[in-house]
Amino acid sequence: MEKFTEVKNLIASLEADADKFYNKGNSAAGTRVRKGMQDLKNLAQAIRLEIQDTKNQG
Repeated sequence: MEKFTEVKNLIASLEADADKFYNKGNSAAGTRVRKGMQDLKNLAQAIRLEIQDTKNQG
């Protein structure tokens, strides 16, 4: 459950940069959002593997 909370916090932290990119055309903010999305992808994969391992053990 800790990793799920990390996902929520990561998305919340990216919200300001997403706004800067989409509404103000700030390219650097877009780069930060892309990096954050990659981190999100990796975190989601880790959660998927953790769930699969837990499911297979029980």
